[in-house]
Amino acid sequence: MTTATPAPTLLYLVPTPIGNLEDITLRAIRVLGEVDTVLAEDTRTSGRLLQHLNIKKPMLSYHLHNEHQQVQRLLERLEKGETMALVSDAGTPGISDPGFLLVRECLARGLKVECLPGATAFVPALLKSGFGAERFTFEGFLPVKKGRQTRLKELAAETRTIIFYESPHRIVKTLEQLAEVLGPERMASVSRELTKLFEETVTAPLAELAANFAARSAIKGEIVLVVQGHKEERTKEDRYTDDEQ
Repeated sequence: MTTATPAPTLLYLVPTPIGNLEDITLRAIRVLGEVDTVLAEDTRTSGRLLQHLNIKKPMLSYHLHNEHQQVQRLLERLEKGETMALVSDAGTPGISDPGFLLVRECLARGLKVECLPGATAFVPALLKSGFGAERFTFEGFLPVKKGRQTRLKELAAETRTIIFYESPHRIVKTLEQLAEVLGPERMASVSRELTKLFEETVTAPLAELAANFAARSAIKGEIVLVVQGHKEERTKEDRYTDDEQ
């Protein structure tokens, strides 16, 4: 009896460091060195990483503004057996970055996809907040205009810890709006420049955070905002008591 040979992986999702270049796995380095082509959100940014790793590979631009045009061409190349690694500028591709569309189409055609574990900005921010991490909801970026207030109101009663990504030039407005909708005393945590030299995490009520960042002359770095849930989840002791009854 012969065993069927597993289908080869054609597309790899490869997490890259969110700041500190030491935060890349040995497996990620190996895969980047073995694939035929690297798909990059910004070829300049990823090119510097590959240069740091002493890896020379052909690169293709794959980002939010061209992914729909690129997918068909990439699928044709993948179906011919070409192997590719998809990377974003930082972190895990597909999380608030391009990747979902290509993965979906690969799976629809029976092309094997692997996602490597690795750096993701919201995980250290969540754990550093000190809020409950057993149950949380990742919201990514809030709508910039249409639907923003509606989404904020929907989240007002959310009991799980809430995680957002935000840009430096919108963080003050977001904190102010959250304080207005969720309440000024709701606890939250702002982490920026994670893993970098000037890494900072500030935890305080939303109103205080809004005032803190509004008073700054400049705000730099990508930001992860973690907001405590509407009410405390049942404690571990409560759950254990229920389980034992």
